Amino acid sequence: MDESTRLSRRTFLGGMAVAAFAGTIASPALAETKASQASMRYQNTPNGSMHCSLCRFFIPGRDAEANGSCQLVEGSISPNGYCIAFAAKSE
Repeated sequence: MDESTRLSRRTFLGGMAVAAFAGTIASPALAETKASQASMRYQNTPNGSMHCSLCRFFIPGRDAEANGSCQLVEGSISPNGYCIAFAAKSE
């Protein structure tokens, strides 16, 4: 299997994880629940051009360099971080 196929599969599986997680937060009682950084494979470094500041779930900090938060992942989130829930912002 070549690298582009693996990346494609990884992106697909990450999208499936987001869809499954999003389905669980539809209930108001679960709306406050966020996934752990470990379960979402969060890292403080980008995955190529994919990084939190370009993700639709990222909530920016006080400035472009400050850590923010995420709608799906708990804890402090680096704008340069990445996790499997990455979904590019729509323009």
